[in-house]
Amino acid sequence: MIEPRDRFRFGAVILAAGASTRMGTLKQLLPLRGQPLIVRAVDAALASPAWPVVVVLGAHAEKIRPTLARLPVLVVENPTWAEGMASSLRTGITTLRQFSRALDAALVALCDQPAFSVDTIAQLVAAQRTTGRSIVAARYARRNGAPALFLRAHFPALAALTGEEGARALLNGDPATVTALDLPALALDLDTPADYASAQAKPP
Repeated sequence: MIEPRDRFRFGAVILAAGASTRMGTLKQLLPLRGQPLIVRAVDAALASPAWPVVVVLGAHAEKIRPTLARLPVLVVENPTWAEGMASSLRTGITTLRQFSRALDAALVALCDQPAFSVDTIAQLVAAQRTTGRSIVAARYARRNGAPALFLRAHFPALAALTGEEGARALLNGDPATVTALDLPALALDLDTPADYASAQAKPP
């Protein structure tokens, strides 16, 4: 079958390298609605047209990796995860670029946002196709954040990031470049036991 010339190809990077120090246990493996958080995030990406799906591990990678063993994802370890989120972004984007030079964009998502779903991804992609903007970001808590979709033009900048804030400057930069989608449910990310209790108390 000949694929349409305008097919939009994007890969996904799921960031899951943190040490979960505030949670006190590996939040990547905490169950929610019967699935570990990291599996929920990966399943959302796999249910979308994203390919490949890259999962970036760091702290405690050896404990998390077996949970992903049967899933069709590329698992990579970031040996410099302690430097901050930027180092994991670099690792993920570099892996995507090595896998395929034909990608039009990259979806960047976190493993600890319970509201992240395949519908979230569809909304981000639809907004990009409608607006033509090179970055589409979820907006919550009065700023833009992950998950976000970056066109290929931003890959070099993502691969050169440093520091703890990741792509925050790009996501909250030139409004002529960035489209923001109001997705307030994504404001809940699970960093503490109280966050986890709140997520468990919410209806499915």
